[in-house]
Amino acid sequence: MRDTTVRTLTALAIGAVGAAIATTLRFPAPVLMGPAILVTLAAVMGVRLHMPVALRNTAFIVIGIGMGSGVTPETLQAARTWPFSVLAMPVVVTAILFGGAFAVARIFRFDWRTSVLAASPGHLSYVLGLGLDVRADVGTVTVVQSLRLLALTLLVPVVVMLGGVPGTAGEVAAPLPLPALVATILCAALAGWGLQRAGVPAALLLGGMGVSAIAHGAGIVHGGVPLWLSVPAFLVMGTLIGTRFDGAKLATLRAAAGAALVLTTLSVALAMIGAFAVTAVTGLPVMQVLIAFAPGGVETMAAMAVLLDADPAYVAAHHVLRLFVLTGLVPLALRLGR
Repeated sequence: MRDTTVRTLTALAIGAVGAAIATTLRFPAPVLMGPAILVTLAAVMGVRLHMPVALRNTAFIVIGIGMGSGVTPETLQAARTWPFSVLAMPVVVTAILFGGAFAVARIFRFDWRTSVLAASPGHLSYVLGLGLDVRADVGTVTVVQSLRLLALTLLVPVVVMLGGVPGTAGEVAAPLPLPALVATILCAALAGWGLQRAGVPAALLLGGMGVSAIAHGAGIVHGGVPLWLSVPAFLVMGTLIGTRFDGAKLATLRAAAGAALVLTTLSVALAMIGAFAVTAVTGLPVMQVLIAFAPGGVETMAAMAVLLDADPAYVAAHHVLRLFVLTGLVPLALRLGR
């Protein structure tokens, strides 16, 4: 227990230093990118790190509440422009999955099952479960997916910044009063628990967002998550990404880096093509669509949406849709390789 506590405090301390450095250097989304970079480097250098499930889940809920507080009547009106985007998402996901699987199978000689699972654009826990069932190389899949997630976390804010969207949210909303904040967190945790029991992906994030969106939309509460709570939540998220590499050996990372680079490049390119096509048809902001189509972790991309001032409801809806598409698409792709 003491060892776990020390590893957790070490991870958070390194993450805090990373966030401070990234803020000083004016990185986009610094409280997410900074910890992800520095904690990853520490893990690769052999520092033992840990992120407790309870702390991780709390961060998911807080980020979800922050997303829900940004849902406005204008957001609901804008949803009328989403149908084409929703139809385009499965097409992009299919292209990323099959294009990536064929690429790594041909270039790196992975077997088809490992190639499909390594190329899956997200849904990591589901993918690893399938990997055990079909006897794929789960170790390779885990490292490639972790490297891909890290690369997307670092790359997406840079692409968005180069596209002319600021790296931080615009006007900061007045914070929720403490009683309203506590009540919202409790209700969000209960909703997230219920969604978890129902097997819904990203349940805690969606529970927080749903409760917050309903409460704000109905005028029951007013205000956003205070900075003293939101900044640590983003820091935990960035630190969590880095702790995925705890115990990873440098030789293993080197062996998987090529495949991760190919998959990341291909997925970002296809996501950008999809984003430009959706923008051309709907008029939605291209960088907002790119964040929604970028195949990173749901919670990570949701945090990115808040930090980069994208429409949180739009981004969340598309990332959850991606997970549901993958739930049916990955087993189909595995069967095609038999």
